[in-house]
Amino acid sequence: MSATRHHVIIGTGVAGNQAARTLRQREPAARISLLTLSALPFYNRYDLPRVFRGVHDWREFLVDPPSYYEERRIGLRRCTRVVNVDAKRKVVVLDHNEELRYDTLLVASGGRAYLPEELSEYQPLLDGFGSFEQAMAMRRKLPEGGSVAILGGDMIGLDLARTLIDTGHRVILAAGKQTFWPHVETPEQRRELLQVLERMGIEVIESDEEGGIASIRAGARGFATRRVVFGNGRECTADVLLPSFGLVPSVEFMLGSGVGIERGLLVSPSLRTTDESILAAGDVCQIWSGEEKRYRFYYGWKNVRAMGDLAARNLTGDDETFEPAQDETLHVEGGATIHSPFWEYA
Repeated sequence: MSATRHHVIIGTGVAGNQAARTLRQREPAARISLLTLSALPFYNRYDLPRVFRGVHDWREFLVDPPSYYEERRIGLRRCTRVVNVDAKRKVVVLDHNEELRYDTLLVASGGRAYLPEELSEYQPLLDGFGSFEQAMAMRRKLPEGGSVAILGGDMIGLDLARTLIDTGHRVILAAGKQTFWPHVETPEQRRELLQVLERMGIEVIESDEEGGIASIRAGARGFATRRVVFGNGRECTADVLLPSFGLVPSVEFMLGSGVGIERGLLVSPSLRTTDESILAAGDVCQIWSGEEKRYRFYYGWKNVRAMGDLAARNLTGDDETFEPAQDETLHVEGGATIHSPFWEYA
């Protein structure tokens, strides 16, 4: 195995960063390139609600200081967009037409926020919370004691809702099919979970029972800045509107690569795609489950980190299969506390 191999990792989230760490430990002399769209090094996006608790310095969110990458000779390339992967030539094509050759490629590009098509026309009236920049913009926009309407829910949005309630804000949840994404709950479990959210202080509106979201409008001057109108005519107003409908894998740049894609990249239990030089890890990949006879996603922080570590080990000579590092079921304790692995990221 050549010590001068070039390992390229697309994505600097939990999986990508862990993979780079493991690769450097196993191949001290290899070249490692870590590509990210972000202007910041790897930081904990699950920790972003802390901006409402007074943490406003981006350096407080970094998992590793910038010097970490220099000391370990990991080539961190920020603000870098991948537009194509030419698997035959083993080349990653960047949006400024640069070609980056690789010996092995790990796709750990994660997912981006999903917005239902019927709401896409209202994009200018919606706010994001997927990056430090967006989190700080929301904090500046939201007045003290102000209101946030969360459309959809998902476990990331609900985690933010917990902090908002704790910090004296009003939270309205327009609940729908994605409210507890990526968990799948029974009707009985859903009723119990919604009741728990209400006990936490969240105002729950069952969107489907109100005829769905018919339109979103700017608020009148002097009032809340956003207005959500439901199909039956009911309205709710808020200072901030946050769409929170789960994630969709970021795989667009892989469409011409020739590897198998469904919703995400299809991989074997050892995280290998149909190309022997390309592996995938994290939210971007669907892992074959022989027991369930289907490809499935794993999202929990500990599972994603375990995938990054496994991918790096398999890229450097091992041939192990993925074993979940945490249970991804959702449950209620004592009728008052929701436990989800997506709120466990230590």
